[in-house]
Amino acid sequence: MDKYFVDKLEESKSIGDIFELIKEIVWKTTKQSRAGLDLGLVEMGNVPEGFLGAYYVATSNIIIMNETPLNRIKETDPNLLVPYIFSVLMHEYLHSLGIFDEEKTRIVTYQIVLEIFGENHIITQLSKDMRKFFPNLIYPTGAPPKIDGPVKLVKDFDKSCTRYIG
Repeated sequence: MDKYFVDKLEESKSIGDIFELIKEIVWKTTKQSRAGLDLGLVEMGNVPEGFLGAYYVATSNIIIMNETPLNRIKETDPNLLVPYIFSVLMHEYLHSLGIFDEEKTRIVTYQIVLEIFGENHIITQLSKDMRKFFPNLIYPTGAPPKIDGPVKLVKDFDKSCTRYIG
């Protein structure tokens, strides 16, 4: 376990803070980085067997995250919110770096968080098998799969990226 990163995670106050930490960890462990990403939030629902947490559109600059599990976590166990966001965003960030195979992305995500946070950390447990957390992530009777409303962009998401003024 790397105390520096554990402490930085505890100090994180926003999704942008969590994402900056992810980029730092991925750089430390893989020497890969990417700038200029946006994060959009949208309700996508879930089914009792699972859900889509987020997705990255190849060659784009945006990660889309499903708000349904975020809302469910807030209702059932708010302590899972930061670890869940971290796990999902790291997975999608790795997609943005060119790892498109789902199984390989899961493995790389798990290897990185295992190295940084250790075997017993909740982020490592989420990255290894999110299914055991389903009672806190999905509505048992389902929330109709849909895209409900426009995508809401998260301000100050990719903080270390220089934006052009135009």
